[in-house]
Amino acid sequence: MDLAIMAEGLVVVPLYSRQAAPELVAMMKDCSPSLIICGDAALRDEVVANWAEAPPQILFNEAFASRNAADTSRAAPAPHPDSDPVAIIYTSGTSGEAKGVILNSGNISHMLGCTSARLDQLMQGKAGQDNVFHYLPFCFAGSWIMLLTCLLRQSQLTINTDLTKLAEQMRGAAPHYFLNVPQLLERMRKAVDEQLWKAGGLPLAIYSRAKSAYMRAREGKKSFSDSIWLGLANAIIFPAIRKKMIGANLKALICGSAPLNVETQLFFMRIGIPVLQVYGLTETTAICTMDLPGSFEPGRVGPAIAGVEMKLSENQEILVRGPNIFPGYWNRPEETQKALRDGWFYTGDQGEVNASGNWKITGRIKNLIILGSGHNIAPEGIEEEIASCLPGAQVVLMGNGRSYLSTVITGSVNPEQVQSALEAVNASLPHYKQVRAFRISAEPFTIDNGLL
Repeated sequence: MDLAIMAEGLVVVPLYSRQAAPELVAMMKDCSPSLIICGDAALRDEVVANWAEAPPQILFNEAFASRNAADTSRAAPAPHPDSDPVAIIYTSGTSGEAKGVILNSGNISHMLGCTSARLDQLMQGKAGQDNVFHYLPFCFAGSWIMLLTCLLRQSQLTINTDLTKLAEQMRGAAPHYFLNVPQLLERMRKAVDEQLWKAGGLPLAIYSRAKSAYMRAREGKKSFSDSIWLGLANAIIFPAIRKKMIGANLKALICGSAPLNVETQLFFMRIGIPVLQVYGLTETTAICTMDLPGSFEPGRVGPAIAGVEMKLSENQEILVRGPNIFPGYWNRPEETQKALRDGWFYTGDQGEVNASGNWKITGRIKNLIILGSGHNIAPEGIEEEIASCLPGAQVVLMGNGRSYLSTVITGSVNPEQVQSALEAVNASLPHYKQVRAFRISAEPFTIDNGLL
């Protein structure tokens, strides 16, 4: 559908159908669409109930049924000039109000060239033979770019539409790679640990000793016995985990959208599954950096993609320029002027880059917590440390204007576990960064409930 709309020289605006109808309508009103295409009648009715003056609406199946697929009388679509806008993708603003990010033909063309080239490296030049599994909504920039990349590469794409069957369909697809968010990888890691602890016996013993041996090997301290345990795990335990989890074809997992816990990345590396990280924003056509297959550093998000420049400002904010940078926000000239200055896009993220050119995201400028004492604290690092002690949990720090930090934690945890985790993390922190209070929430932070 998106390709058909763009081929007609129109602008596509993909939206997340599971958002509340008033939020969807607010974005629709902002972009003033000529036509609304809905997945089902219930969604269409909700839109109309919240927008009496809505433009014409049709359903997906009606759109496809209205034209004879065998009709070839129309001329092929003309190529778009690079400056032609082809999509508006909405992203959250600092005030909570969604902003429409305009992406043009040049943005998309450049990005597809970069993503396909990187996947050529992963697949060793075998375009057209990729098996790809996908479960994320296509309204998000990274997911949308993955879809277009798969179409460009003529990949075999298996799309999950029922998250309750995610594990089963993932194994059935036998993918070579697929795009992930950290939350799923955390759950997969936790599930493996729980199953092995439940099974106990020799498999658990080999797994536990191999885990310790792997970490010592990374530190250059591997002993002869470590080699034995790793050899046993690589021969017996790790292949079984890979096959049961995802299938035998997997070359790598691709992960983006949020920081990935280093421990989780190391877990997958330990069992023989590389996790390639991607960093970017909707405004950068989803991607600024991509890990190189066969040459990546855990905890970092890889080097800048081809044609893209990145640098740090005086306050360590990441600035980006290149053909992937959006031309502006829809109907928001002041916001555009703030984000785009002297040819550079100001990401709002803080980072660092090493001698190899691999970037690391260290915090978010707009997320800085300023305590009553005047101390400025980037919460992400502390949140990650706490989360690493509580697999599967979500952690959010707060304390702006207060005398100390506190945290809200979701997940299957009890107060004793949280207290133990905080004591472990606080032990290595200066006094003003220590977390002094916590609350456990039964409800997770999700897009659907408005907490994410």
